[in-house]
Amino acid sequence: MNETSSAPDSDDTDSVGTDPRSLDTEGSAAEGVATDGSASESSDSPDTAGSRSSARSASSHGRRRARRRSSWLDYIVTLVVALVIAVLVKTFLIQPFFIPSTSMVPTLETDDKILVSKLTPGVFDLERGDVVVFEDSLGWIADDPGRADTARYKVSKVLSYVGLAPDPGEDHLVKRLIGMPGDHVVCAEEGGPLQVNGVTLDEPYINPDNGACQYAFDVTVPDGKVWVMGDNRFNSADSAYHDHELTAAGQDPSAAFVPESDITGKAVVIMWPATRWSGLSGGEDTFADVPDPA
Repeated sequence: MNETSSAPDSDDTDSVGTDPRSLDTEGSAAEGVATDGSASESSDSPDTAGSRSSARSASSHGRRRARRRSSWLDYIVTLVVALVIAVLVKTFLIQPFFIPSTSMVPTLETDDKILVSKLTPGVFDLERGDVVVFEDSLGWIADDPGRADTARYKVSKVLSYVGLAPDPGEDHLVKRLIGMPGDHVVCAEEGGPLQVNGVTLDEPYINPDNGACQYAFDVTVPDGKVWVMGDNRFNSADSAYHDHELTAAGQDPSAAFVPESDITGKAVVIMWPATRWSGLSGGEDTFADVPDPA
């Protein structure tokens, strides 16, 4: 019985604690774990991690620089397009001007800013009663060379090239169109009413403190020319004034008529100051009964 009972004890001991295959397997497993750990430690070394971080940082900086370059390019393109549009609008559609004198009171006051449509003449025809702006090719404006030397003048001049400010140069005038080519325009006496093609006009736009005529005259407008007058008739160097001055000096009065080709456009609105914002149409109603020239 002792042999029988001791044999199983020896077998149990061998199978559990001394099996060489089990020891080999555990050793291999332990060695495998140690090997994996060594490989992981090698792949995550400080040098390798630093390289990755540097690469990511460089990539991020590159993207930011690209975005900044793209933003600046967008701004420049937008500015160029806006300037081109402004120049096109000023050249072909509309242009601002400012009023430097009292010759058009009460319709226009000194320092009013107006918008002038360049579609008239051209797309639309000129009409009697229009407020028009024209170039001073006849030398009606006295020179003031010192004015062009001021910093304000120079800045305004630059901005005016792209239509962002009224042109500060006094090389344009603004008057009301009274006579078209072929019209017979008459003032029988100083302070009297104005007649066009035999029709006496009632002019609600002129300065009520004065009459319609600063001087007496009797003219027929030549082809390709117009006759213009300020609404402040007794304080306006207009066609009537220059006709009187040239005739009195014994000179050719043809310089009293403005060439149609000098007309820049028709004033359509007072845009500044805001308290004076208003349209400038309606003057043509005064001439509704005036017939075409014979």
